Amino acid sequence: MLRTVVVLSCLLSSVAWAAPSSFSAAKKNLAKLYQNELPMESLYCGCRFTDSAKGKKVKLVPALASCGYQSRVEKKKGKYYQRAHRIEWEHVMPAYDFGRQLQCWQQGGRKNCRKDKTFKAMEADMHNLYPAIGEVNGDRSNYRLTDWNGRADQYGQCQMVVDFKRKQAQPPKRARGQVARSYLYMAQRYQIRLSKAQRKLYSSWHTMYPATPSECQRHRLVSQKQGQINPFTAQQCS
Repeated sequence: MLRTVVVLSCLLSSVAWAAPSSFSAAKKNLAKLYQNELPMESLYCGCRFTDSAKGKKVKLVPALASCGYQSRVEKKKGKYYQRAHRIEWEHVMPAYDFGRQLQCWQQGGRKNCRKDKTFKAMEADMHNLYPAIGEVNGDRSNYRLTDWNGRADQYGQCQMVVDFKRKQAQPPKRARGQVARSYLYMAQRYQIRLSKAQRKLYSSWHTMYPATPSECQRHRLVSQKQGQINPFTAQQCS
């Protein structure tokens, strides 16, 4: 596995690449990758999605019936009900977590970091961006990911659980390996502090839920596009 990581790193260093310059650019890059070369399924719920824009501005729409998804919000005119009918790009490690350790954030929050090169690089890092149903993305917010054997009954058959009182979220088993590798990657690449409990949990998920062929394919494409690998994923993809 180590040889695979080294070989891939060498290949990336020998080809032309351009990491996305902004969060907006990263979203456009990812949308193209999913439309052309990756399974169009949301991270947490496994909902299939399509581009309904018909050649205009990208508009990714989930097929909720494909994963048995049900909005937890009953009022159809509500903001979060509307978000249930679109795909958004989720920062697995939230912007709050990787931004708050920067001086720009401490002096004015996310808006104050818009021109900070380090923040922009972290915000646009495609190894940390995954498609998610907008309602789930909004509900998850910047809550920490953990596992407490919570009952998954908020979103129909989708196994995501959000505890609003404790400000924590329990991802489905299908997503735990990917989110763990995203956290570990972000922490290593950008020197972001993780608590001892966080690192232990994500290391455990990394081992318990190894990369699938589709995750390996995504990693290869993102690495080529962005110019660097996620070593935690690369070590599991031969």
